[in-house]
Amino acid sequence: MRKICLIGLVMVGLGAAFFMETVAAAADVPRITKEQLKSMLGDPNVIVIDVRIARHWKESDSKIKGAVREDPGAQAPKITEADAWMAKYPKDKTLVFYCQ
Repeated sequence: MRKICLIGLVMVGLGAAFFMETVAAAADVPRITKEQLKSMLGDPNVIVIDVRIARHWKESDSKIKGAVREDPGAQAPKITEADAWMAKYPKDKTLVFYCQ
């Protein structure tokens, strides 16, 4: 019984550590305003990736012209979606992820 509790505590600890790392990483991501995005549209060095969930994307009347659509639920579970998307696009481009 003690061994099962210890394993459970370790798993909870690892889960908490992963969650905190994810939150910290998200806090480091720069954000831009819609005015800043508008000024970037049409720049060949910028790729806008619309990552809204399918329902929100389909129901939306507004789409960003020239944006690439990526489905946030379509990636392999061992690879984070952002990592997989970043691997698909040229490293010398600026990637802007749009989610609402």
